[in-house]
Amino acid sequence: MSGDFADYPSLRGRAVLVTGGASGIGAAHVAHFAAQGAKVGFLDIADPAAAALSGRLADAGHPRPAYRHCDLHDIAALRQAITELAAELGPFSVLVNNAANDQRHAWQDVTPEYWDERMQVNLRHQFFAIQAVAPMMKALGGGAIINFGSISWRTGQGDMPAYTTAKAGVEGLTKGMARALGEDRIRVNCVIPGWVMTKRQVTLWLTPEAEAELMRRQALKEKLMPHDLARMVLWLAADDSRMCTGQAWVVDAGRS
Repeated sequence: MSGDFADYPSLRGRAVLVTGGASGIGAAHVAHFAAQGAKVGFLDIADPAAAALSGRLADAGHPRPAYRHCDLHDIAALRQAITELAAELGPFSVLVNNAANDQRHAWQDVTPEYWDERMQVNLRHQFFAIQAVAPMMKALGGGAIINFGSISWRTGQGDMPAYTTAKAGVEGLTKGMARALGEDRIRVNCVIPGWVMTKRQVTLWLTPEAEAELMRRQALKEKLMPHDLARMVLWLAADDSRMCTGQAWVVDAGRS
């Protein structure tokens, strides 16, 4: 199979914001947008990983991404970080709401405090990031917002009910905001990943038995990698998908 993939001229020079961009799927987004010539800003709490990523991309000759440490539980800090990055890079025309944490938990052990915290880390910040960047996009004449959901709730996965509830909510958020922002030519889509082989997933949960069951259920018998999601996100961010909004784009190798 060819290793050549699409270039998107419409992304060159655009300011792009990625949440949770220091590692895993988020790092793939940052790297792919930088390779397209975009001006990338990203948020995370993993400072060493963020510095290493920015350095690798600059060394490869790409525009050096701008990073801000930001705990997404703190909406005031999120707003401030977006303001600072927009002042540095220009107003954002692309937002990738990537950050999440799929911590396992038994339903019997969930407290109100834990439930609220899972909503904060997996859903709430997506709305407030949209709220912060939408005026910039309107002033630019349009933009693209890509929210990240999860295949887990669609396949009835157990052992993390607060996470799956939040991720189901991301699809509702996407539909509602696509309608609200469409008049300003701001497109809002949702990407639904299958089981993506990030370092965290491989370390914590990829047993031989789990891998065998995954391959049995997937139509395409290959592991999903972070770059498979990043390439979908590039297309949704670029003008090539200009009439696509309010949709859920499943990238799960035919598992669901």
